[in-house]
Amino acid sequence: GQPGPGQPGQPGQPGQYGYGYQPPTVPMQPQAGGSGGGGKINAQLAIIVSAVVAIALIIGGGVWYANSSGDGDGKDDTASSGGTDGGTDQKGGSGGKSSGGEEKVPSDPASKVLFQVPMPAVSKDDSTIVVSGSWLTDKVYAKSGIAEVVGYDRDKGTKSWTIDLPGPVCEASHRVTEDGKTAIIHKPAMPTKAEPQSCTEVAVLDLAAGKTAWSKSVESGGRPMSLNNVTLSGGTVAAGSTSGGIAWDIATGDELWSPKPTDTCYDAGYGGGEKLVAVRKCGTYDARQLNIQTIDPKSGKVISEYKMAKGIEYAAVVSTEPLVVAADVGDSAGDGSGISDFFSIDNKTGKLLNRISAPGDEFGASCESITEIENCRGLAVGNNRLYIATEEHEGGGESYSRTNEVVAFDLTTGKQTGERADAGDGYTITPLRMDGGNVIAYKRPPYDKGGQVVSIDGGTFKQTTLMENPATEAVRDVESRMSPDYSEIRYSQGHLYMSQVFASEPSSADDKEYLAIAFGTSG
Repeated sequence: GQPGPGQPGQPGQPGQYGYGYQPPTVPMQPQAGGSGGGGKINAQLAIIVSAVVAIALIIGGGVWYANSSGDGDGKDDTASSGGTDGGTDQKGGSGGKSSGGEEKVPSDPASKVLFQVPMPAVSKDDSTIVVSGSWLTDKVYAKSGIAEVVGYDRDKGTKSWTIDLPGPVCEASHRVTEDGKTAIIHKPAMPTKAEPQSCTEVAVLDLAAGKTAWSKSVESGGRPMSLNNVTLSGGTVAAGSTSGGIAWDIATGDELWSPKPTDTCYDAGYGGGEKLVAVRKCGTYDARQLNIQTIDPKSGKVISEYKMAKGIEYAAVVSTEPLVVAADVGDSAGDGSGISDFFSIDNKTGKLLNRISAPGDEFGASCESITEIENCRGLAVGNNRLYIATEEHEGGGESYSRTNEVVAFDLTTGKQTGERADAGDGYTITPLRMDGGNVIAYKRPPYDKGGQVVSIDGGTFKQTTLMENPATEAVRDVESRMSPDYSEIRYSQGHLYMSQVFASEPSSADDKEYLAIAFGTSG
């Protein structure tokens, strides 16, 4: 999450927290297993504190600002189209190409609430527990709870199955194989103050059968390794950590590779999907060398390698085919987003095709690149394009509302194409994923409307509304808490699922919190 309006230097705006909505404290919590970067946590704390101050100032002045904030999930839920990987047209040129996509345009985009999942109870001792992970199959919407993953009927919300885990989820791949498998990292037991537990277990979940296919841990120096991230590619499950990377065969659970005691470099993590890409770290903290390696998913053999400039500490894999990497070069982004530049790389040769500058004050995407190598929001890749949300700015008219756009960069030339999809006054738009040659995006609404899902045509940039959510206060209250900055958003065939990634104790007895909400259109 990047700071929104209300950050220092932008006084007088309460950010996404308008109309009496108290800023949530949840994003301040570091993720389990050390996966929350200190800088990011501080940035989020700064956002929340400044938002509270801004709200106080605005109430005092008798003026309310409505605002909507958004970084998209940036993720798909299929291994075939692969997260923010997407698009089959790799030609350059000035115009993108639409392949039509698979998402049908409903006869009526007005949606209704299909179901809501209550927030699981959290004790005062636990305060906040990670509940990352949500997936779509043709039968179920699966969502992590506290030490469990539950499969819900896509339309009714009834429980189809429950997978019990010995401890809470730490990290979850957003990818799902064609036969319904995904991977998570979890703790081996429920944490206590005396035994907080580390994130040592990798499990492959069978979402079709509703069971754990297998679970593994890896020992290093006589104790289980703590793991930071996990992904899927080419029949392989790969997990990264500060101790190195490990991979298994997804079908059998057989280990394919693990760190060697003689290694002087280590795989901090992997990007999955159509290719498997390692972010390999060498050198000490103040003289880091990052190597971006496209590797064989069965053997781990390096196919191509791009050496990033020395001193870049972290990088995120935005897409593996085409290969796009994001990094905060020289900590110059200045907004906690983790992105100052994108690197377009030929993954056959390892040659840099282009470096695209994306200043934090102009663009609204973010990557949690410290430990979660492919957790990027507010962007999508396809049609040889990088589609990215711009930073919020003042809208037209006298409404004091905020808005933004989606723009495109050509990965061959590194230049903006001039195409632009406007969110509309009071809305903010954020790309979620590719749909063939089109971009699926979520529009966070102004205070008096419901959110929308749109398809942006890859050729014309024309927007088609796929869904518009109810504008009733009760529904808006739930939807507004599912900020695209932090929540998981999944859309497919007239179904939208929004969910939290932290479970915490309600701020008051009257405050009803939801883990997830599902919307659906009728036609």
